[in-house]
Amino acid sequence: MRIRRVLTTREGGVSTAPYDSFNLGDHVGDDPTAVSANRERLAEGIGLDPTRLVWMEQVHGRTVTTVTAPLDSPAEATDALVTAEPNLALVVLTADCVPVLLGDPTTGVIGAVHAGRVGARVGVVPAAVKAMTDLGAKPENIEVLLGPAVCGKCYEVPAAMMADVEKHLPGSASKSRAAKPALDLRAGLWAQLAALGIGKLGVDPRCTFEERTLFSHRREPGTGRLGGVIWVDPS
Repeated sequence: MRIRRVLTTREGGVSTAPYDSFNLGDHVGDDPTAVSANRERLAEGIGLDPTRLVWMEQVHGRTVTTVTAPLDSPAEATDALVTAEPNLALVVLTADCVPVLLGDPTTGVIGAVHAGRVGARVGVVPAAVKAMTDLGAKPENIEVLLGPAVCGKCYEVPAAMMADVEKHLPGSASKSRAAKPALDLRAGLWAQLAALGIGKLGVDPRCTFEERTLFSHRREPGTGRLGGVIWVDPS
C-alpha cells in the first residue's frame, strides 16, 4: 500500500486563455467541455477511472466530508475530504490558497483540504485531522504535504486582517517585500500541524503568485485552478 500525491501545473491541458491550459475548475467560467477533457487527462495520467476522482464544492469553510465511495457530483459545501477507500482520489482545487494533502500510510486513511485564509483561520485542517483519526489514523503516522500557494512575501493584507488571522493561526503573520502586513498561511499551518503531533511535514515552496506555470487568482483574477490529488494505491 502506497500513498500517492500529485500537484498539477497550468500546462498540458486544452483550455484557452485565460484558463490556459490545464484548468481543472468547473466554476470559473471556462468551457465545460475543456474542463471535462482536462479532468479526464488527469485521471488517465494517474491511472484511475474518472469516476474514481472525488471533487468538492469549495466554500471557504471548515466542513469535512467523509467519502466511502465514488460520488456522482462534487461533495456539497465542503473544504475537506477524507477516506479510507483505496483507489479513490481526493481532489482539492486552488489558485493561491493552500492545498493540504494528508495520509497515514499505516492505515491508508487520507485527506485533502482547501485551506484559504478563511478556512485556515476557522480550523479546517484540525477538523480534517480529527475526521481522519475517527477513521483510525494516528497523528504521529500522518504525513502532510502543503502544496503551492501565495507566499508570505506576496500576500499583502490589511494590518487588522493579519492580526486577526495570526490570533487564530499563530505563525501566519508575515511582512511583504514592501514591508507591509502580509500572511504566510503555510507557515501558520505548519505550526498548527506540528502542534497536533503530525509525524511528517513537507512543503512545496513554490509561490503561485510568482510562478507563472501555476494559476494565481491574486495575479490574474478570473484564471483557472490547479489540482492537488491524493489517493491510496493498494498494489
